[in-house]
Amino acid sequence: MRRNKKSLSGLMMSLIAISCMIGTAFISVQATVLKEVKNSVPTVGQKFQSVDSLDVSLEEDCDQGVKKYLDGLAWSKQKFEVQLHPAYKNRGDFLVTFPSPITSNNGGDDTVTMEWYPAKNKAGEIIKAPAIVVVHESGSGMTVGQLFAKTLKKQHFHTFLLHMPGYGKRKSKQRQDVSELITLFHQAINDVRRARDAVAVLPMVDERLIVLQGTSLGGFVSATVAGLDQGYDAVFLMLAGGDLYDILMHGKRDAEKVLEKTREAGINDDQLKEIIDRIEPLNLASRMNAARVWLYSGKYDTVVPLRNANLLAKAGGLSGENHILMPVNHYSGIVYLPVIFKHIGEKINLIAESKGIDSAM
Repeated sequence: MRRNKKSLSGLMMSLIAISCMIGTAFISVQATVLKEVKNSVPTVGQKFQSVDSLDVSLEEDCDQGVKKYLDGLAWSKQKFEVQLHPAYKNRGDFLVTFPSPITSNNGGDDTVTMEWYPAKNKAGEIIKAPAIVVVHESGSGMTVGQLFAKTLKKQHFHTFLLHMPGYGKRKSKQRQDVSELITLFHQAINDVRRARDAVAVLPMVDERLIVLQGTSLGGFVSATVAGLDQGYDAVFLMLAGGDLYDILMHGKRDAEKVLEKTREAGINDDQLKEIIDRIEPLNLASRMNAARVWLYSGKYDTVVPLRNANLLAKAGGLSGENHILMPVNHYSGIVYLPVIFKHIGEKINLIAESKGIDSAM
C-alpha cells in the first residue's frame, strides 16, 4: 500500500513537471510568434490586440483638485482591437483604426482613425523604428498635421496622423452644436492617449520609443494628454498655451470664431468657464515630465498670446531650451518648420540613444 502511495505521489509530481514544461514551452512559442509578427511587414486586414496602459495614479499628498480633473478624464482600462485598412485618400500607406475609449453620443464617429506613414530605408522597405503620433490643427484639411507627419517620416520615424472627432474620416454627417465641442475635445484627449497603446502593437514599430506632437488645437489636446500620465516618451507642442477661457475671450481670429459660436448657442461666460475648466491643460500641467516636453511659441501670436504660452510653460516647469520662442505669429510660424522638424528629430534620437535604440538617420 505504501509503495502504491509512493508511486501515485511520484506520478503526480511527474505530471506536474510535464505540465510546467508544456506551459513554459507554450509561453516561449507564443513570445516567438509575437516577436515574428512585430518584425514582419504590415499588411491590410491585419488585426492586433492591445490593452490600455493609462496610469493616473497619484502621490498620497497630491492636490485633490488635480485628482478631480484626472477622474473626469480617465477611463477604465480595457483590451481593444487595432486594425489596418487601405490608405485614406492615398495619404500614407495604411489607415489604422481602433475604438475610442468613450462614446460621443452626438452622431460622430467613435472609431479612431490614423494615417500611417511608415519609416522606410533607401530601398523603400519598411523598417523597425520609433513612432510619432501627430495631432493636427483646427483646419478642416489637417494640412499642417499632414506636413508634420510626412516630413518627420523622412527622418526614419513611423508617423501617425490622428483624425480628431469631427475631422477627416470622423467628420459628422450632422451639424454639431457648439455645446458638444467640449465632449469632442474630451474624447480627443482620450483618443490621443489610447493611440499610444494602439501604435505600440503594430508591426515594425519600436514600442520602446513613442512620442507625441500636436499643433494649435492639437497642441492643446496634447498638452492635456502630457499631464494625464507619462505614457508618451516625449511631447512636442506647437503654438499651444494655458487658460483656454482667457484665449477664447481675448484671442483673435480662430479664437474669435469659436467664441462667436458659443454666443450663438446661448452659452454665457460663466457657463463657458465651467465647461472649459474640465479640459484645461493647466489643471494637469504639474504632472508633465518637464525634461521631455518641448513647447514652441510665437512671440507675436494673437490667437494663442505669448502670456498664455508662458502660463503653460510655467505650470509645466518648462524653461530654458524646453520653451522655444520664435519671432512669428500664429500663422507665419510655418517658416520655422524646417528648424522645428530638425529639432524634434534631434531630441528623439537623443532619447533613442539613451534607451540603446539604434538610429536609422
